[in-house]
Amino acid sequence: MLKTFLFAGSALSALVSAAPAFAQSAEPVAVEAGDGDQGDIIVVTARRRSEEVQDVPISISVVDAKAIEQTGAYNLSRLTQLQPTVQFFSSNPRNTAVNIRGIGAPFGLTNDGIEQGVGFYIDQVYYNRIASTTLDFNDVERVEVLRGPQGTLYGKNTTAGAINITTRKPSFEPEGKTEITVGNLGFKQAKASISGPLAENVAARFAVTSTTRNGTIRNVAKDALVNSQDNLGLRAQFLWKASDTLDLTLTGDYNVQDPKCCVQIYVRTGATQRPLNRQFAALSAAFNYAPPSTNPFDRVTDLDADLRARNEHGGVSLVAEKELGNGTLTSVTAWRYWDWRPRNDRDFTGLPITTKSNNPTRQKQYTQEFRYAQSGEKIDFVAGVFAFHQKIHTTGVQEQGSAASRWLINPTNALANDPSVLNGLTANNDIRLSNTSLAGFGQLSWKVMDSFTIQPGLRVNYDKKVGSYSSVVRDGAGNLLLFSTPGARATQQRGVLAPQFFEPRFSDWNVSYDLTASYDFARDIHGYATYAKTFKSGGVNLNGVPSDAAGNPLLAAATVRPEKVDHFEIGLKTQFLDRRATLNLSGFWTDIKDFQANVTNGQLGVLRGYLANAQKVRVRGIEADFSLRPSERFSVYANGAFTDHEYRKFTDAPCPPELSGGTTVTAGQTPSAPGTAGGLSPANCDISGQWLPGVSKWAFSYGAEYNVPTELLGQEGAAYLGFDGNYRSKFSSNASRSAYTDIHGYSIANFRLGFRTEKGWDVFGWVRNAFDANYFEQLAVPSGNTGLIVGQPGDPRTWGVTFKAAF
Repeated sequence: MLKTFLFAGSALSALVSAAPAFAQSAEPVAVEAGDGDQGDIIVVTARRRSEEVQDVPISISVVDAKAIEQTGAYNLSRLTQLQPTVQFFSSNPRNTAVNIRGIGAPFGLTNDGIEQGVGFYIDQVYYNRIASTTLDFNDVERVEVLRGPQGTLYGKNTTAGAINITTRKPSFEPEGKTEITVGNLGFKQAKASISGPLAENVAARFAVTSTTRNGTIRNVAKDALVNSQDNLGLRAQFLWKASDTLDLTLTGDYNVQDPKCCVQIYVRTGATQRPLNRQFAALSAAFNYAPPSTNPFDRVTDLDADLRARNEHGGVSLVAEKELGNGTLTSVTAWRYWDWRPRNDRDFTGLPITTKSNNPTRQKQYTQEFRYAQSGEKIDFVAGVFAFHQKIHTTGVQEQGSAASRWLINPTNALANDPSVLNGLTANNDIRLSNTSLAGFGQLSWKVMDSFTIQPGLRVNYDKKVGSYSSVVRDGAGNLLLFSTPGARATQQRGVLAPQFFEPRFSDWNVSYDLTASYDFARDIHGYATYAKTFKSGGVNLNGVPSDAAGNPLLAAATVRPEKVDHFEIGLKTQFLDRRATLNLSGFWTDIKDFQANVTNGQLGVLRGYLANAQKVRVRGIEADFSLRPSERFSVYANGAFTDHEYRKFTDAPCPPELSGGTTVTAGQTPSAPGTAGGLSPANCDISGQWLPGVSKWAFSYGAEYNVPTELLGQEGAAYLGFDGNYRSKFSSNASRSAYTDIHGYSIANFRLGFRTEKGWDVFGWVRNAFDANYFEQLAVPSGNTGLIVGQPGDPRTWGVTFKAAF
């Protein structure tokens, strides 16, 4: 019987249901492959017992190392092309959002004072900073995507789901792997790992990954390619089998990205309710300025500020697993740090409007988890405690340039023609956060009868956040700007950069619980139903908040309430054709009260983003995962998701750009039609019934692979042809849906052709986005509401060759 890791004989059976292995142990998920008369039986040993994955009543998708390597999904952004239910958006590593089923993180600029709704774990360690999701995978064994609320089994509480990455473990048998890829756009990637014994009971594993690629956007102002890739990852693990019942695994890692990045380029303009002389066309004409191209797929820009996106992560963890009684006691201790050093151009033009807009950040986090899991004939359970502490310090700067006065001050004001009013105006921001979370959790499985199991879970959580926000503003001459500073110049300066100081605090207890009932209708037909009541921790605003007329921050906006989630789900897991085919179906309905959303404040003519609560949100949908391997020669998969998503009630939301920028309406007045220049704008908008941002109603991934036995250069093996594709329907790319920021649906096709041997050699050529589809990953509305829309075009067609070897 042949044993391989996940999807033996087919890298394309990329999505299946699996148990949450990271919830209880680091043991690998294995596949028992049949003798050709039946399909693969996937057996998980994560709960210290063997159980077929189809028996486990959890909605989860798994992508194994072979599928990751064959499809070129070397980071989470690329992995989403295989996962229809996962959404990934990133304008730079700090401003990254990962959602599952459309929920998880607010859409827009990152706010340090809020939690993620999607947990991110590597080898059981919780990674709090979402920037870590932009790193390359390093020596990964599998990636698991759990859909729906998590928290009664492990780690940090999450309301949307979790992404868990398990790396390969140290081996007592010498082994190694290497992979080299070269492609167009100067793409070069190298990966290597080696493992073996250091002593009779000590083994080690070392891994490295490096990726470089030229940028896909040409900056004509600097004659440079930007949005490049420059990634390095190092990882070391040591396994000590201290006794027959105790294993200790020490892991250290270092990761750094330092590309010329990150650029969003001109896409279009749209009419706002600002006077015409304050919209993009008139403002550009005043400088005799035009973008280098109005076609974003020419992929050119003329940004005048320096660019950088240095993203450094590292840490150390110790995992101890002790067989104790009839179960296993696990301890996970970890320390991690994050160092973010950016340089941005936030006016998105070649004009010196905003010459600096940078928020360098340093973070340290500490986590400790103790967990005990036990299995019995009728009862299985897991219980544990989790502690998390984080310190964040951000030292931001924003500086205006010589074009700022004419661009940002009303042209009817004489000061608009005086560059010295805003030139050199600088805000230095000091932002700090102390974040502590403590929890106790547990889950029990009671087999009422052979075919019927009830599984309740409980979590008690305490969260405390203490923050501070200080923005000190000085004019170009170095004079301190206060709200009490008199004069017309000071008034205009405060309209662009206003001083502010406040110290928000939040603390709260909450209780989450869930209940799952599962029933085995037949050997290969399993159903389940789940209800979960859970919470996402409240937060503090650390991007600044609105002020009153005297300049005092509105402290009511300094904190956001916890999200309250009611989640319902049913699922059916089936196999047929002698287990050669798998079809899993799930339906879910999630209601959220006090949904945490990014909003903008048009006060003083500047759009400032901060967090607030939307009253009600609903997300519901149906998901299907299908895979078929009729023979060892051919495999096919198709996965789809229908997601219905909307703000059920959000009556005081930010208005889209076509309804913003005019004179604020007063009692008895009627707002002007969208895009009416110099019109009357509502103070806020009721967007109840509108889409959530970033979510497609329809999303699919699909693929196939065919192989034939052959011989090449005296080596026996198989030649193969593979295809992977994905499709997303239209989605909104703005917090409040706008006619200017809907992204049209698109599909991507990827192909590969290669030869592999049973000895571990593999060489293949590949092409991604084979038909060179033009599409956007994200669109955005810059501050100021001039009507400018910027965006990030997706990668053009890329191609290359990959060589892999294992020993």
